[in-house]
Amino acid sequence: MHTAPNQYFPFLCVLREGERERAAMASQSSEPTKIMMAVNESSIKGYPHASISSRTAFEWTVAKLVRSNAAGFRLLFLHVQVPDEDAFEDMDSIYASPEDFHNMNEKDRIRGLHLLEYFVNRCHQYEIPCEAWIKKGDPKELICSEVKRVKPDLLVVGSRGLGPFQRVFVGTVSEFCAKHAECPVITIKRKPADAPPDPIDD
Repeated sequence: MHTAPNQYFPFLCVLREGERERAAMASQSSEPTKIMMAVNESSIKGYPHASISSRTAFEWTVAKLVRSNAAGFRLLFLHVQVPDEDAFEDMDSIYASPEDFHNMNEKDRIRGLHLLEYFVNRCHQYEIPCEAWIKKGDPKELICSEVKRVKPDLLVVGSRGLGPFQRVFVGTVSEFCAKHAECPVITIKRKPADAPPDPIDD
């Protein structure tokens, strides 16, 4: 698993004009097609694993894009950790040493590594070359900036498939990336049968 000093570590297709041709040309070149996947943890309490939409997006990518041509692809897994600003919202006062915050950051880092380990292990099962890294900040902005830096041939993101009313309050990373990422973007909706009781959860 690749890391850097600062923790670098159905189907909707959004292709802007000319991008479909570029994506097709990339798949035909001798270089492996680089597919970046933005993955996140499940929001369901007591379920410290990859989110439903992330797992759905991965399985779709393997089944529909990679198929039996594992050597022709390289999967790039990006996990963006959001700083937990609400961690102490129920407390009137906070007394914490630098060591306390260091321990919290270390726990976040370990959780992120375990998340990426899941996808890296799955890639090893399919013998698909891969890389994985962690960034911390706003997922929408960081995913797009990493796309600009890494220059993948394709970005795949999972989606909860929320309705218009729910999206007003929650917002979606997938919609933002589809509009702003500098590469073709594929959004994979999780299956309705896999959705938890609260559809906002994932």
